Amino acid sequence: MKEKLTVIKVGGKIVEEPDTLKSLLARFSALPGHKVLVHGGGRSATRMATRLGIESHMVNGRRITDADMLNIVTMVYGGLVNKNIVAGLQAHGVNALGLTGADMNVIRAHKRPVKDIDYGFVGDVDKADGNALQKLIHENIVPVMAPLTHDGEGHLLNTNADTIAGETAKALAAHYDVTLVFCFEKKGVLLNAEDEESVIPHLTEKDFKRYIEEGVIQGGMIPKLENAFEALHAGVSQVIITQADAIGRPEGTVVKG
Repeated sequence: MKEKLTVIKVGGKIVEEPDTLKSLLARFSALPGHKVLVHGGGRSATRMATRLGIESHMVNGRRITDADMLNIVTMVYGGLVNKNIVAGLQAHGVNALGLTGADMNVIRAHKRPVKDIDYGFVGDVDKADGNALQKLIHENIVPVMAPLTHDGEGHLLNTNADTIAGETAKALAAHYDVTLVFCFEKKGVLLNAEDEESVIPHLTEKDFKRYIEEGVIQGGMIPKLENAFEALHAGVSQVIITQADAIGRPEGTVVKG
């Protein structure tokens, strides 16, 4: 029987504010068993860019990453945000190690091809190395993954944190019984976006397609759930969508294949 492992993905807002970061670190540290934390940091990147006189460009919620912005997100995601989390976890007795995809070659990607939009130095993942991560985890090291990858030719790439979480979970499913948890500002997937209590407790792929047709599920939740079903098809045992405050509790939406 495989040992259990939890991959937690948290958005930038949670790790960028002192109070929510403090709460997250406490809950994540108390989570039993093996675990991996994947984080964002977009607001901090935007603020840093503004301070340095670099304009931020977003298309459908995705950041256009030119050479200057790549420098910003590398500093912020791989440095400031990542190391604040790692230091906080060490204070809780968690032996955390901050990683980008370039470290130990854990996530290789390619630059997104230009179609309608040129996203610049944005990476689409080719492969995550579950063997390398498993070796760290076996030594009771907790990986903290920043949303940066590399192309194997010396170039860093900005990569969506949800994608990093999904690919990490899939790569580790060969070694562990993996639960993937996406944390965001809502309590789960909602039947009514205006009603915080209208959480859908269980969601199948059939339900997902029907809710899209009915307009119940829309916007940024669609790619998040697509990542969830891809992870399930690749061997991840369970995907949960919930709030960071609910980590470790049976709350939110459980996504089923």
